[in-house]
Amino acid sequence: MSREPGLPVTSELEVVHETRYAYAAPVSLAHHLAHLQPLHDAHQRLHGFELEIDPPPGCSRDGVDAMGNAERHFSLAQPHRALRVRSRSRCSVADRFAALRPEAAPAWDGLAARLRYVARGPFEPATEFAQPSPYVPRLAVLRDYAATSFAPGRPVAAAAIELMHRVHADFRYQSLATEVDTPLAEVWARRVGVCQDFAHLMAGAMRMLGLPVRYVSGYLLTQAAAGGPALQGADASHAWVQVWCPGTPGVPGEGAGAGWLDLDPTNDLVPAGGHVRLAVGRDFGDVTPLRGVIRGGGAHTLRVAVSTRRLAPPSPERELLAGGQQEIASP
Repeated sequence: MSREPGLPVTSELEVVHETRYAYAAPVSLAHHLAHLQPLHDAHQRLHGFELEIDPPPGCSRDGVDAMGNAERHFSLAQPHRALRVRSRSRCSVADRFAALRPEAAPAWDGLAARLRYVARGPFEPATEFAQPSPYVPRLAVLRDYAATSFAPGRPVAAAAIELMHRVHADFRYQSLATEVDTPLAEVWARRVGVCQDFAHLMAGAMRMLGLPVRYVSGYLLTQAAAGGPALQGADASHAWVQVWCPGTPGVPGEGAGAGWLDLDPTNDLVPAGGHVRLAVGRDFGDVTPLRGVIRGGGAHTLRVAVSTRRLAPPSPERELLAGGQQEIASP
């Protein structure tokens, strides 16, 4: 089982994410939705968050979506030819899976059976993530691909980790090889893509077996740790998956992430302290970092830049904060 090398049990990271739009003609009205504030839970503590928007929005509203992700709605009614959105986050990220025992996980087919519809039976919320979604349609070839790793009765975590190894080996990472809306069937046929594609492939393969998989949008510390290789990931944001593994030793059993095991097929590893979780959903469409609807603008250019760096180890005060209230600053 591959793990991120050279990272401490808890890493303190800073992420700066800047998006710039330049429009050929003035935009007279714009409504945007941002998923740019990292998750805050027992294993990822958000110590600071700032969001700068230029030009300043006429109105904005913070909220939490149905999946527990922080979101910011904002609107601009003044004409503008450019938009800059810059977020800065500071997080402490703990290794949630240091004690993982994949072979002790429950059998995958037993979990799938739990999710089948039974009249008047109890509802399992994870069922939502076993269904097809706009970016992850049902593809028969993915069922056959997954079946090689998922023999009857095999522990779900062990089978999922093997599937992750295979996706990493069978598909080539190439920056800019695909677009946001490249169909999953095309990625399958070409055997090349980026982290978003590999996350969708893993999700699609396991969902074809009736298993829940969540898509994770986030950030990655690509800088090589001492004694370890640099990791692969886009300079915009990173993506991986969470596989439903309730009752598996080493997978947290309480809190918002209870029962979900993170796997990064792009880098063929179980995330530890170098992955910052931004938002979770069914696929990329649920957790797009920034999207919107505009009037006017004409043609436009887009530039996105992300910088992730490791800070000094958390101070005693910061560790104390992690057990209490969030320290979040926003404009």
